[in-house]
Amino acid sequence: MAIAVGDKIPDVQVMTFGPGGPTNVQTGDVLGSGKVVLFAVPGAFTPTCSDFHLPSYVIRHDELAAKGVDSVVCVSVNDPFVMAAWGEAQQVGDLVVMLADGNGEFTKAVGLEMDGSAFGLGTRSQRYAMVIEDGVVTTLHVEPGAGLSVSAADSILEVL
Repeated sequence: MAIAVGDKIPDVQVMTFGPGGPTNVQTGDVLGSGKVVLFAVPGAFTPTCSDFHLPSYVIRHDELAAKGVDSVVCVSVNDPFVMAAWGEAQQVGDLVVMLADGNGEFTKAVGLEMDGSAFGLGTRSQRYAMVIEDGVVTTLHVEPGAGLSVSAADSILEVL
């Protein structure tokens, strides 16, 4: 069953990539305090994710911050090396925290996995965005199909 508005965010180990390389972090620590916008993509370096989804949050970061967002976080079922390289290629700097859900454990915990086997991707995350306040989901926008209609930064700005 998918996570819903009013649910507490699951506390699962994922990874970031810092100066010393890959680092284990808990989603409870990254997502559990303040106002956080979390968005998920099916895969780093994929066309819609690279051309529109991630850039929308980089471009609109200041507007999100002005509406009280403490951090913007991107999660994907990719390894931390790929997420770090993608963040560097997209020039996210410290505007977006890049979380690697390499084994898909967080994605499964929130119930938003998708079967990308037909595209050679295996199990991946659905495309979505959520607002989390002090660890509780207050907004959840899951894309109804292919494309980007409800989970880009513009859509989240409308509800903040």
